[in-house]
Amino acid sequence: MQIKSLSPEETRAFGAKLAKETNRGDVYALTGSLGSGKTEFVRGFVSALSTDAPVCSPSFTIVNTYHTDSFTIHHFDFYRIKNPDELIEIGFHEYIHNDAVCFIEWADMFPEVIPDKARYIRFKEEKGNVRIISIDK
Repeated sequence: MQIKSLSPEETRAFGAKLAKETNRGDVYALTGSLGSGKTEFVRGFVSALSTDAPVCSPSFTIVNTYHTDSFTIHHFDFYRIKNPDELIEIGFHEYIHNDAVCFIEWADMFPEVIPDKARYIRFKEEKGNVRIISIDK
């Protein structure tokens, strides 16, 4: 599936649409440059399930957790991780191998830790603030 997003609102709407198709334990590996819409997408996903959870980038905390009526969501950001050993220290594998839904921003930094079951969501910027968002099946 691929969409063209012309605004942050459209990117959030695409995330909200995915929320309706997601099951417990799903893992999404997000790739794309800085500012390409990864966090906006997750913001739309979470807001479709819970209006109470303000979503912000986990760049400095590495992982943010959101609780919804449907399932728990763990939102990772690998941007500031220097090596995969740091992920072991925070218990990354316990997060991704349970019934929570996980989003991993900058997943291409450490592809060796991404589980085989993960679906990749790729964000590509084009001219005029256009984003092409592709989700692997």
